[in-house]
Amino acid sequence: MQEGTDTVVLYDELAHDDLLPLAWKAHAMPLDAGAAAALQDRNLRLLQACAAIEEHTGIEKQEEAVANAADLSRIDLKINLILDLVGQLVSATQNRPAPRSIRFNARGAEWTEPAPMPAVSSHGVLELFIRESLPQPLVLPAQIVSVGANGQVEARFTNVGEPVASLMEKLAFRRHRRRIAGARQPIRRT
Repeated sequence: MQEGTDTVVLYDELAHDDLLPLAWKAHAMPLDAGAAAALQDRNLRLLQACAAIEEHTGIEKQEEAVANAADLSRIDLKINLILDLVGQLVSATQNRPAPRSIRFNARGAEWTEPAPMPAVSSHGVLELFIRESLPQPLVLPAQIVSVGANGQVEARFTNVGEPVASLMEKLAFRRHRRRIAGARQPIRRT
């Protein structure tokens, strides 16, 4: 469900809508506790890395200005550029899945799946590459809750863990805020 032009909602919470490489991998049963805990740790580190990369330093308030803020900002931009370039080189050597439209948040996801469709109530993991500069995907245990005739799949995440869910909510909010800020920027004519 989408409300207005700026807000994307899924399961009554803010969601992120994007075109990202993703893959659904079916499992016969839900993940056991040990496998779920290992994924939670891995996903937590990945989301922390994503947050650090997407963090923008800058002077937001005049009283927060530091004498070296401009130099630090330039260094930060250069490091982020290097990380993006290294990530692109690594991702070029990987066989990533094709990018598809997806809407997701900490509770679940909706995407279009090519045939064969997963069965409703089936379990598996959604591998989601959230940033080109990060070679690993988020691997989110999920259960399919609906499959439409047009290939639209809806899944609820299971056993993602509170720290991972919190960082996913922050990711959705950060990207939502950036999308709104970008939409409000006036078009410059040269």
